[in-house]
Amino acid sequence: MKDRLLNTKLILSFKNKCKEILFNIKNSIRLELILAFALCFIIAFVIGKITGNLFQETNKTARIDYSKGIDEISVNAAAIADKIKNKNMSINDNNEIQSIIDKGDYTNKQKIMITDLKGKVLYKSQNTYETQIDIYSTIKNSIKNYVEFMKNIQDIYNKGDISTVNENREYISFYPLNFKDENAYLVMRGIPRGKIIYENIYNPVPQIIASIMAFLLLFYFMTNKKIKYIDSIASGLIEISKGNLDYKIKREGKDELTILADNINFMADELHSKIKHERDEERIKNELITNVSHDLRTPLTSIKGYLGLLKDKKYKTDEELKQYINIAYNKSEKLELLINDLFEYTKLTNNAVIMDKENIFLNDLLDQLIEEMVPIFEENNVSIVKKFSSKRLKVNLDPNRTVRVFENLLVNAVRYCTKPGNIIVSLEENGNFAVCSIENKCDIIKKDDVDKLFDRFFRVDKSRASDTGGSGLGLAIAKNIVEHQGGRIRVDYDKECIRFNVVFELV
Repeated sequence: MKDRLLNTKLILSFKNKCKEILFNIKNSIRLELILAFALCFIIAFVIGKITGNLFQETNKTARIDYSKGIDEISVNAAAIADKIKNKNMSINDNNEIQSIIDKGDYTNKQKIMITDLKGKVLYKSQNTYETQIDIYSTIKNSIKNYVEFMKNIQDIYNKGDISTVNENREYISFYPLNFKDENAYLVMRGIPRGKIIYENIYNPVPQIIASIMAFLLLFYFMTNKKIKYIDSIASGLIEISKGNLDYKIKREGKDELTILADNINFMADELHSKIKHERDEERIKNELITNVSHDLRTPLTSIKGYLGLLKDKKYKTDEELKQYINIAYNKSEKLELLINDLFEYTKLTNNAVIMDKENIFLNDLLDQLIEEMVPIFEENNVSIVKKFSSKRLKVNLDPNRTVRVFENLLVNAVRYCTKPGNIIVSLEENGNFAVCSIENKCDIIKKDDVDKLFDRFFRVDKSRASDTGGSGLGLAIAKNIVEHQGGRIRVDYDKECIRFNVVFELV
């Protein structure tokens, strides 16, 4: 049981290790290329080996093998010598010795002689006619003949041409004989029989060529997908460089090339966002110039018109004179307000404002502001409903600029609130934050318009002019002041009810 559990653990461990290796390979182009190279090398080696063997089978050469013929002569001579020696014969046993020679297993081209020590031929085969030989010359020629014969065999083998065989070259086998009454020599001479042998010639060139071709083809096909993906990335870069920043390079795999494609797509998105932001800034700047020109020209035209009437004395009574002066003065105040708001907004957007922060109680600041604005609420038939936390919420803010935030929000609520109506101002603690909400009912607002409420010079009611709809910078200024002090401001709209939420961190 323990062995089975151990084997199971080993198998699971091996599987997990294999999965880990495969995961690493899929996530690394280096490992993929190394693996592809190794596989291609092994397969190419096997293909080359098979090709080499096939080529050898079809490319054979013939040679004549004389080794068996030489062995045959030597064996026959040794057999005769052993027979004579085993029978312990006398050199004068003529019939018996001659019978052994005649019965030998050899061809008629092989000559057998038995001589005394002086070279006189005592016994011989039927095809032998010599009666006397030179023993010393025979021994010398035997050795020389053997060396030359073997060299001739080697030459024939190297040339691979069986037509070069010299059939007249003899091989001499020389043996001493010991008769019981005298010593003698056994000499066997003959041309060894040759046997044609077909041999495979080893030629490494086909194997090398096949291995190289197989490696190149395999490596090409195994890396073709990656090369195409690299080409796709290169084409994508060219497309992006042409200005098509919406173009996206397709993701394939999980290796470094995929990371590169993701980085290129991210770069294109960032460039697209930056260019879009710059275009939006340019558009907003143009709109700012247009809106400022319009909003400045409107009261300025009125002031100029009424001053012209006064200059030309086109008034009938002192009451009419006084009315013209009051109108011109009110328009100049609106012009001053617009210029101040524009100047404030420009400073905030350029981070040129230094906040004079101090610890204040947000409850007290809102109470005082609401009390000061009661005449405005009454004049516009609007009631204030306060829902403040009983706990005093301390925050670290610039009092004057924070008053500007809530003043702008309350004035905006009064301006767009359905009348008669209520404005609900609530203040509560939420974790480590103070949350102030200003809520009122209003006319129906489109969702796209809700998202633009904090844009400069944006008005929900496009028909309202600056004399009735404010400068168009109040909410934009409020948003900048809140964010410069580390707070957050957002707007929610639901069923003709709009709510502005301002969040500051508590001290």
